[in-house]
Amino acid sequence: MFICMGMASSLQLQLRLHPSTTRPFLRHRPIQCASDRQTLFNRIAPVYDTLNDLLSLGQHRIWKRMAVSWSGAKPGDCVLDICCGSGDLAFLLSHKVGSLGKVMGLDFSWEQLRIASSRQRSPSNPCYDNIEWVEGDALNLPFPDGSFDAITMGYGLRNVVDKRRALEEMRRVLKEGSKVSILDFNKTTQPPTAAIQEWMINNIVVPVASGYGLSEDYKYLSKSIKEFSTGKELEELALEVGFSTSTHYEISGGLMGNLVASR
Repeated sequence: MFICMGMASSLQLQLRLHPSTTRPFLRHRPIQCASDRQTLFNRIAPVYDTLNDLLSLGQHRIWKRMAVSWSGAKPGDCVLDICCGSGDLAFLLSHKVGSLGKVMGLDFSWEQLRIASSRQRSPSNPCYDNIEWVEGDALNLPFPDGSFDAITMGYGLRNVVDKRRALEEMRRVLKEGSKVSILDFNKTTQPPTAAIQEWMINNIVVPVASGYGLSEDYKYLSKSIKEFSTGKELEELALEVGFSTSTHYEISGGLMGNLVASR
């Protein structure tokens, strides 16, 4: 806990508070990302949680609990959620680490962070005082080496411009013997599962998103999954950047996947 508190103090020196009082989080620039992807996540932020529930029939909550469990986070830990979005994984981590722990939620979308921060301040979430939000870059994490006892990333690795660099940065800020847990869509090698996945995107995801005026925004999903790495490739990449162990789990019939790697 004391190491984590020291890291947070150091972070305050490295970052500056955003000048707008409507963005209650720290900001770190520059961010290396596809500007259209950053714009997309800012735009869909107001309905992101609603669509996640509708499109997964609530199953995303189960997958996220699995990801947090695989991270090995425990009471008193200092943990990081990268590409935290509106905060689902960070809130779950908050419960795991408890009042003596610390959660850092980092994302490149200020609008997603604004919503995460407002959810944290909700009267229904009194136990989330141990979370701090940072606007920053998954490819240039604004934290010292060996800062965290566990790291999670939900639906973010597929969207970064350099997956190797993202994994290298995760390993750098992770403590020796600790784990990263990365949840995302699974690029399956099984043709029937791939066909089901594509059918669901084209016939369920995009039509539902169109009801919110976001059909074009969600059409990128199919392309991003096709360009993503398979579970085996992710395992190999994690080992190449220096993780000691790496295992990719297929979940939900192979539609989703979770990479767990130890430093």
